[in-house]
Amino acid sequence: MDGRKETKEWVDVARAVLEIESQALLRVADRLDDNLAKAVSLILEHRGKVVVTGIGKSGHIGHKIAATLSSTGTPAVFLHAAEAVHGDLGIYTPGDPSILISKSGATGELLRLVPLLRQFKSPMIAIVGNLNSPLAGQADVVLDARVEREADHLNLAPTCSSTVALALGDALAVALMHARRFTHQDFAQFHPAGQLGRNLWLRVADVMHQGAAVAWVGPETPLRQVIIAMTKRPLGAACVVDQDSLLLGIITDGDIRRALLTYEDFRDVQAQDIMTKGPVSVPAPASLKDAARLMEDRPSQISVLPVVDPDTKRCLGLIRIHDIYQPDLI
Repeated sequence: MDGRKETKEWVDVARAVLEIESQALLRVADRLDDNLAKAVSLILEHRGKVVVTGIGKSGHIGHKIAATLSSTGTPAVFLHAAEAVHGDLGIYTPGDPSILISKSGATGELLRLVPLLRQFKSPMIAIVGNLNSPLAGQADVVLDARVEREADHLNLAPTCSSTVALALGDALAVALMHARRFTHQDFAQFHPAGQLGRNLWLRVADVMHQGAAVAWVGPETPLRQVIIAMTKRPLGAACVVDQDSLLLGIITDGDIRRALLTYEDFRDVQAQDIMTKGPVSVPAPASLKDAARLMEDRPSQISVLPVVDPDTKRCLGLIRIHDIYQPDLI
């Protein structure tokens, strides 16, 4: 087979998988009903944790659902269905709701748990792909995870079914977030580490460059002096301020290069001639997430922002995109 033709076939197969799975998600969204709301109410009524259980691929999905619930305000743990009857049922406290995941709804390990969970007074939420299954018949709430077929050509590998189960778990978690009025601050509390936590916890004022570390120039500063100031303080920009430290503009390395291309004789060129007037700026109390959005969510991304005092409007310094994204945290 021609190599290029074979490669195209692989891409076509992969694209078909994504299309089949996306269609399955749309169908499950259309079927969503009050059972989702019942599951939310059931979980909200209990002050303790949620126990998510499954086995095989459903178990892997269960791990992710438990992690998503825990990180969004609903304490949750994963219980391996087979290990449960060998001592791990001790994780339960009376009334802990259970989420049981099974494509067939006839998974033996889960069915053996049902009478035991009744003893723990555990309300059961089943995510199943067969509404006529034994598990669906015994659960308190059933979330419909039916799929017409799997996405592979043999119709065997858990693809659509696992994707739909995971998406229903996400839908439940986000609905609970909404019901709990979960905030950015709550999210930050559960994600203190890594880049995500850094962006939520830290403020621009915590990482900005200020004082003598910044190239400060006035509107009438000669271009040569601007270049010298930026060379001594290599942050990629100079802040143009008036005598009261109010921000008039910003000069970046790119502005310098464009000036050298524009002016044959730049001895009389001043900062005000080449600066970007009224530049985008960020208030010092803003989160790093807000600063990153200002830099990145625009047609032409920028790599440095002036920092201002939100009350006095005085320019306090600069923050660079490199100050936000720490390599060891990405």
